[in-house]
Amino acid sequence: MEQQNSFLGTDEQPLVQPTSDEKTLAILSHVLTIVVWLFAPLIIYLIKKDESKFVAAHAKESLNFQITVTLVCIVLFITIIGIFLLWIVGIIALILVIVATIKANDGKLYRYPFTLRLIK
Repeated sequence: MEQQNSFLGTDEQPLVQPTSDEKTLAILSHVLTIVVWLFAPLIIYLIKKDESKFVAAHAKESLNFQITVTLVCIVLFITIIGIFLLWIVGIIALILVIVATIKANDGKLYRYPFTLRLIK
């Protein structure tokens, strides 16, 4: 499996090429976090975890990333100076969600950088 590493995360080709529907659900597991935060990847993961490894991997990765971003924001909010840095976290999170969406559309598995892998 070919793997590409960068500061924007890592991607690799899945063993089985995903269908169009699987790609769509993987894309939604990332994009919908902009609107409904943790709930979209959680619902997609719970519904599709046994049906599609590709969708489950993207939903799980998106869920782990959103949990990590939430924890970082809580820590920054607790510190007075950190409140002023929340916008930077938001911009970085948006950029990484866009990258993950593009990778899902390309049919690749994607791993966010700097993410706690709490959901395994």
